[in-house]
Amino acid sequence: MATGTIGWSGNVLLLPAGMLFPAFWAYAPSRSVAALVAAAHFLGASRGLPQGASIFFGSQYAIGLGLWFGASLVFVAVHSALWTRGSGWPRMLRYLIASVLMSLPPFGILGWASPITAAGVLFPGWGWLGLAATAILLLMMTTSLWRIAVPVVAGFAAWSAAFWTQPKVIEGWTGINTTFGYEGAGQPAGYKQQRETIAMVREAAAQGVKVAVLPESALGLWTPTTERLWKDALSELPVTVIGGAAVVQKSGYDTVMVEVSGKGSRILYRERMPVPVSMWQPWRRFTGDGGGANAYFFDNPVMQVAGSHAAPLICYEQLLVWPILQSMAMGSDVIVAIGNGWWTGESNITDIQRASVTAWAKLFDVPLVIAFNE
Repeated sequence: MATGTIGWSGNVLLLPAGMLFPAFWAYAPSRSVAALVAAAHFLGASRGLPQGASIFFGSQYAIGLGLWFGASLVFVAVHSALWTRGSGWPRMLRYLIASVLMSLPPFGILGWASPITAAGVLFPGWGWLGLAATAILLLMMTTSLWRIAVPVVAGFAAWSAAFWTQPKVIEGWTGINTTFGYEGAGQPAGYKQQRETIAMVREAAAQGVKVAVLPESALGLWTPTTERLWKDALSELPVTVIGGAAVVQKSGYDTVMVEVSGKGSRILYRERMPVPVSMWQPWRRFTGDGGGANAYFFDNPVMQVAGSHAAPLICYEQLLVWPILQSMAMGSDVIVAIGNGWWTGESNITDIQRASVTAWAKLFDVPLVIAFNE
């Protein structure tokens, strides 16, 4: 439980604590104990979910507890099924398979709390080599080589903490954080919220900002009317806005990033993985009800904006592995992460999201632009 609770505390420098999980899992005396180890790690890392779910659904805390335990079942099932009493290469291979399964769809849809996220803390700037080195250390944790892996991880973590710096910034780019409450963030942004957000952008533009990034849902439902409002408001300003919005489709809706300026607008990105259950509800298609957010899984991993190739991450995607790795593999040179945390209450969910994207930005040594509504 400590590997999940400490590793996913919201402090990026504590992510390496999660790398002890493979050792506890590998040396469990039985399959049932290995399942308990996996459950404790996952539940510890996602402990903010019960509170967040109860706020989001406006229901009793018991609903949040049910979703919390339900979300852990995939992680527990994969790791318990692949556990073995054997040692050496067979055990390493099984952990590798479990890690890959939890990093890619369909299992990776709930692939939170992956220890590989610590790569950016241990090996900042190493890129894919750092990712490979972290994977090797994780595999070593499952064998007697853990005696070597643990001090190596501790040493690199301490060195990184001593010389830690924040990710790069891009001159002229800024993320604008907002604090709209439930009525503004839980529902499509109304006219009043739009005008307040426009005022924030105008203020940023007056300070020389060329690209302003707004949180998820900041632009509300993206319609011709909304586009006209923003286009007119930015007509005299040399600023480009990238903001989160929703676009209604026949099958449901898309959560998107939109680029808008005084010259016009375009959709830059459609979310690959919306939040399961609360947003992504694929069972509705089988029942004929329709609705819910559409998932695009491996589509549009890079968006081109203001001369940069940006890796887009909307809220839930920041907790997963494949979206960011796919984007970086496609040549992204900046990470743009937006979220809407009105429903997280006093939990550390948004802190964990920030820590995750910060670690990825440090690993690949690219600038990071974050915009959250909290």
